[in-house]
Amino acid sequence: MAETRRKFEQDFKEGAVRLVRETGKPIAQVARELGIHDGTLGNWVNADRRRRGESTDGLGEDERAELVRLRRENAELRMRCDVLKRSMALWVEEAMGR
Repeated sequence: MAETRRKFEQDFKEGAVRLVRETGKPIAQVARELGIHDGTLGNWVNADRRRRGESTDGLGEDERAELVRLRRENAELRMRCDVLKRSMALWVEEAMGR
């Protein structure tokens, strides 16, 4: 038999998130009190944090994008450094007459 999903009004979602944010109660406790699954409430809270720029990992959207850019740049610079090391080794071997 197919599972039916409950639909929640936006006001209900915002109120549930506000309860978690303002009371400091754990998500699981607030979810039990409201009769909803704690994973559902957790998703709502995480979405609200992202909208507010309060990411759960401590990084905002701009910071995450910069981190990705810096990691790519770092990888490219490592590759360039490796190429220079190898070319230097070949140059030294050639200069030593080996």
